[in-house]
Amino acid sequence: MHYDVIVIGAGSMGMSSGYFLSKKGQKVLLLDSFVPPHNKGSHHGETRIIRHAYGEGREYVSLALKSQKLWGELEKDTGKQLFLPTGVLNAGSQNSAFIKQVKAGSKEYGLPMEILDSNQIHDRWPGIKLPEDFIGCFESTSGVLNSEECIRAYQQLAKSHGADFLVNSHVRKIEVHSDGVTIKTDEQTFHSESLVVTVGAWAPKILAMLDLNLPLEPIRKTFAWFQANEKLYNHHNFPAFTFDTSIGTYYGFPSINGSGMKIGRHDGGDRINPDGSIKGFGELEEDEGDLVEFLRQYMPSDQKMKYGKTCIYTMTPDENFIVDKHPYYPHIAIAAGFSGHGFKFSSVMGEILSDLIISGTSKEDISLFSINRFN
Repeated sequence: MHYDVIVIGAGSMGMSSGYFLSKKGQKVLLLDSFVPPHNKGSHHGETRIIRHAYGEGREYVSLALKSQKLWGELEKDTGKQLFLPTGVLNAGSQNSAFIKQVKAGSKEYGLPMEILDSNQIHDRWPGIKLPEDFIGCFESTSGVLNSEECIRAYQQLAKSHGADFLVNSHVRKIEVHSDGVTIKTDEQTFHSESLVVTVGAWAPKILAMLDLNLPLEPIRKTFAWFQANEKLYNHHNFPAFTFDTSIGTYYGFPSINGSGMKIGRHDGGDRINPDGSIKGFGELEEDEGDLVEFLRQYMPSDQKMKYGKTCIYTMTPDENFIVDKHPYYPHIAIAAGFSGHGFKFSSVMGEILSDLIISGTSKEDISLFSINRFN
């Protein structure tokens, strides 16, 4: 039961890591408490947006572009359609810090982008109604990722390179040695030379076994699908979007193959214990209420809700990721705290984590994600 690398958590980042590690010749075991893809992670809910000119900071742009390249390679290697080129509309007040970062990132990296005023946006997409002081930044080369299919695709390739999987298995103890680690589950014990920890909302619990207490906060989030006027909101004519508004930050997707529009609120949410009872969608009034109010103000088209779901964000105080080697154990790599905007990067994060394990460093700039910033 000895491996070169054990990956705890086979969700977005873990599955990608398992692929890149096994592709590079490592004997890999991926452990997960559930059966990926599943509804306990941040990948839940079928789709995720990938944006390039990044409102959360220009430091992310190069990683977004590399991620897009790697998603394309994954499509080619598996023959699966994982990316839908809907374009992405980022909209908000001209004074919005988010919009200013989007424009700055576009300029710095020479990204294709159209800057539109509210009237131009309405003329192109009549289903959108924005205040006069809003502008939109439209990226035609961005779009939508099929998040759950992405995980299945990486799993398929990881298995083809010899990776082993153990699902429905809970890690109970981690022992760290100078030359490796020992992982104990309820029934088995495994040994490896290196370890990757990518466990989402369970990071505080697992990292405590590694003598780390990081400021990570699991948050309950909700999103829902609404019946859509297909003439206005179908994915052939309507983009994915992120709106920075006076009532919150919202994101959404066009109706893909008649599924209805998917809408979520990015900010807010309630702190949870992922091992405890988590309220289902609709148990809180704001679950549906926030989304309906957003549509009423910005996309008024008498859209009725079809159904909603919950997922989990794991937040850091600055909403930047944690991607680093353990400060005391260089043979352990950690990825956590993706703060609700990490999935699009999971392709490049898998490559980064594999490099941290194999060579001890990454060719990508991950200084923003240092563990030591919390000391």
